[in-house]
Amino acid sequence: MDWNKQLTDQLDWHWRMQLRPRLEGLTDDEYFWEPVPDVWNVHRDGSIDWLYPTPEPEPVTTIAWRMAHIIVGIFAMRTASHFGGPPADYMTWKYAMSADEALKQLDDAYEAWMDGARKADLSLPVGPAEGPFAEEPMATLVLHINREVIHHGAEIALLRDLYLRES
Repeated sequence: MDWNKQLTDQLDWHWRMQLRPRLEGLTDDEYFWEPVPDVWNVHRDGSIDWLYPTPEPEPVTTIAWRMAHIIVGIFAMRTASHFGGPPADYMTWKYAMSADEALKQLDDAYEAWMDGARKADLSLPVGPAEGPFAEEPMATLVLHINREVIHHGAEIALLRDLYLRES
C-alpha cells in the first residue's frame, strides 16, 4: 500500500471537493469581518492578534485570522521545518491584506506542504521542530495537518455562513 498517497489523498479530496470551492468569492469584507467584540484578527497594518499560550477562554477569530493560522502555522512553518521551505513564523509573516492575496497564500502554502508530504518518509521521526512530539513518525504529523485543515476550514465555512446572514 502507498501510505503517502493514502494520507495525502485524504486532505487533497477535502481540499478539492469541500474547502477550496467553499472559499470561492471570498470578499475583503468577509475576510476581515469581526462577528463579536474582542475578536482576534489580522490588521490592515500587517499585524496579527497573537498570544502564546492562548488566553482562556480562547478568543473568537476571524476568517483572516483562521486563514493565516492555516497558511503560517499549519502549512508554511511545517514545510519550512520538514521539507526545506522558506522560513515562516507568526511574528515575521507578511499577512495578506486582501481576500484574494490570502487565497493565493493559502494555495501556495497548500501546494508546498502537499509536495513535501507526498515524498516524505512517513516512518522517520519528525524531530525537534515538533517539540514534545519529536519522536513521533512523520505519518502522525501528516494526519495532524489533515485534521487541522479540515477543522479550521469548517470554522471558516461557518463564519462565511454567519457573515451572509449578518449583512
